[in-house]
This record gives sequence, C-alpha cells and structure tokens, in this order.
Amino acid sequence: MSVEPSPSVAEETPPRPPRRSGTSAVEVRRSPRRRRTVSAYREGDRTIVLIPARMSEAEEQRWVGVMLDKLAAQESRRTLGDRELAARANRLSAQYLGGRARPASVRWVTNQNTRWGSCTPAEGSIRLSHRLQGMPEYVIDYVLVHELAHLLVPGHGPRFWQLMEAYPRTERARGYLEGVVAATRLPHPSPEAGE
Repeated sequence: MSVEPSPSVAEETPPRPPRRSGTSAVEVRRSPRRRRTVSAYREGDRTIVLIPARMSEAEEQRWVGVMLDKLAAQESRRTLGDRELAARANRLSAQYLGGRARPASVRWVTNQNTRWGSCTPAEGSIRLSHRLQGMPEYVIDYVLVHELAHLLVPGHGPRFWQLMEAYPRTERARGYLEGVVAATRLPHPSPEAGE
C-alpha cells in the first residue's frame, strides 16, 4: 500500500488572469487539495474564487456565478440606508440613463408587499420594498434602474424597455425575482418529503 504525499501549496495551479465582472476583476484559483468545496472572498477590487483543480470549464463558470451572487447577497445584507440608496440611484442614473433620471427621494418602505418598487414621477420619489434587502446587489440595482426609467417614461411600452436595455443584468435580475415569487407560492414540503 502506498501513501501519496498531500499536495503542497506550491503545487496549486497558478491563478488564471483575472476576468472582469461588473466593476471588479474575478480571479479563479484551482487547488488539487480542494475536493468539493468552493469559496470566494473580496481582496481589494478583485474577487478570488477558490475551486477544486478537477472542475471542468463549465463547472467553473457556473460556480463563479453562484459565488458572485452569494457575495453580493452578503454585501447587500449590510443594509443600505436611505441616503446610500439615493446615492446609488444617482450613480445608476448616470451610468445607465445618462443622468436624466433625477429622483428627489429614494427610500425603503415596509408597506409594499406585492411590488418590488414604485415611483411617483410628479414628485420624483422612488420607494423600494424592504423585501429586497438581503438580495444580490444586481437585483436591487435592477429595481432601482426600473423605477428610475419610470421617472422618464410611464408604463412598460417599447420606449421603457429600450431604456432598460442599458442595464446589462435586466434578464438575470428579472429571473431571480420571478424565482423568488415562484418559491413563495410553492407548498412547503413536510419533513418526511425529502427522505
């Protein structure tokens, strides 16, 4: 019977060149010591994702997406106050709508249980449901951009969706929110159901 020596840190696969995701670079590090676990953390303006060396390219891509979403959700749990939310809305307006949407107020509300967000264009006010708190940042940003676009275009006609095309994660965020809605409608399984 032979015993293989455990791989040393020096045997880890060198990290690939970082790729960009949103505003930060993503660096994937493969390790032969990792068997099943995947983890990620922020290091300055980079995100480091640690994966097992045996993972395929497709698995790597899937896990990078999963871990970016988890980190974003953790970060958004550190709840933004209304002031930070307003500053974020202004940045998003500048980035995706040419700065044309200028909200007078942006705030969290606890009385919106059937909508993710709403706005009153005449007042320039935007309200986001507290249920968004803890969701990934790109989802909150989507709802903010959605409401900002309504300050410029009422309704959901072609002009509105043309504005929304500027936000690159629109479809992904909509899918996430649809999944949340679907999950709340599912019957909760009994403890014996999974066994």
